Amino acid sequence: FVPDHNGSYNIRFTEGFADLLLYFRVPLLRVEGPLIIVQLLETTLLTLVNFASLMATNAARYRLAAGRNVSLLEFGLRRAQGPDGGLSASKYAYAGGFDGTSNVLAGKMYNIPVRGTHAHAYITSFNGLNELQLKLAQRYFVDINDLVSTKQTIQDRASGQDADLLALSISWRNKISPILDVLTDEASDGELAALISYAIAFPDGFMALVDTYDVKRSGLLNFCAVALALNDLGYRAVGIRIDSGDLAYLSNKARDTFVKIATTYNIPWFAELQIVASNDINEETILSLNEQGHRIDCFGIGTHLVTCQRQPALGCVYKLVEINGMPRIKLSQDVGKVTMPGRKDCYRLYGGDGHALIDLLQRSTEAAPEVGSRVLCRHPFIESKRAYVIPTRVEPLHRLYWQDGRVVEPIPDLEQVRSRVKASLRTLRQDHKRNLNPTPYKVAVSDHLYSFIHELWLQNAPIEELS
Repeated sequence: FVPDHNGSYNIRFTEGFADLLLYFRVPLLRVEGPLIIVQLLETTLLTLVNFASLMATNAARYRLAAGRNVSLLEFGLRRAQGPDGGLSASKYAYAGGFDGTSNVLAGKMYNIPVRGTHAHAYITSFNGLNELQLKLAQRYFVDINDLVSTKQTIQDRASGQDADLLALSISWRNKISPILDVLTDEASDGELAALISYAIAFPDGFMALVDTYDVKRSGLLNFCAVALALNDLGYRAVGIRIDSGDLAYLSNKARDTFVKIATTYNIPWFAELQIVASNDINEETILSLNEQGHRIDCFGIGTHLVTCQRQPALGCVYKLVEINGMPRIKLSQDVGKVTMPGRKDCYRLYGGDGHALIDLLQRSTEAAPEVGSRVLCRHPFIESKRAYVIPTRVEPLHRLYWQDGRVVEPIPDLEQVRSRVKASLRTLRQDHKRNLNPTPYKVAVSDHLYSFIHELWLQNAPIEELS
């Protein structure tokens, strides 16, 4: 094949919107060009489409399970399929509805909000309060302006004077211990020292891991003591993360503790401290926690998200449907593998309530369906399944993005994709989105395409001879 005068082959990419829900039998991408060239593109296009679509879909399912009012953070880099897989997972999880990532490089490259906490190792590296000053003295910083004092002090925002955060925290721990019905002797001094050290480094981002030893008998008491000390000095803690145990029970215990302290000391914002939960969370975990009445504000999800353990691979295929103007069909005893022949367009038809009713595939030579006009929609293979639809809105699902060696349609950025995914999910009825026995979304063909498929099927299917 000879390139055109621009040195490029006449390849056309007509794609489904990168931020739209697509269903079985609806083409994600239509590629037109010389056979040898578009055949060489198969592996490249499939590897780009499969994982991206799988990750975004998995993230969207978590968003549906968690609901709109709970934040979702992607914590999967350590479990992802290598650094490239980790970056891709962060990007497409954000597109699918997650609110942030612990992957700092993904945050830098894609402008995704970066969120996270310290590790359990940070807590266990402190043995007691006597280690606090020594560890602060051993910190090394690149910029001299970032040096931390060798004393356990932090600047009081009101007076501008240094205050001893350790002394304040110990004082508060003694005050609130009877209120929380916990003995100070039960709480870990090493944990308190670690939290103070972390608070000195991040006074405005104090999000503490509280399950290293015991959430009720140590973690909550130590966190609240440091958070109240920070409050005295003009800072607001962010919240806690729970990474083990009975998440529903512990989240309720934590929320009750925050409310009690907020009421006792007239600090209203304390009752709204964030509670983040992690610990190998999947869809079923979230749905179970919803039934148990959890009070978690945010889920940190890693392994099950980035490895897509529920369905580790997406089976997108790349099939020839027309050559030199002649439609082609692949037949199979498995009807699900029979291809839709010919060049096709796809439209989404909406009902009066704004929800999507059905996706309609038709030949590109057919006129587009019109709002208010009755359209016959047929199941592609079952003759008796058919219905008339009168749409209140018709949305084309494909748009030409590449032609004559150049991009002809602006590519949406990640934030635009993410916004459109949210809007697209809202167009689905709730029975399509429910976790248990969801109503299958219908994908139909026009009457003309139905007849064309079956005519071509009969032309290509061999006729058996019985004897």
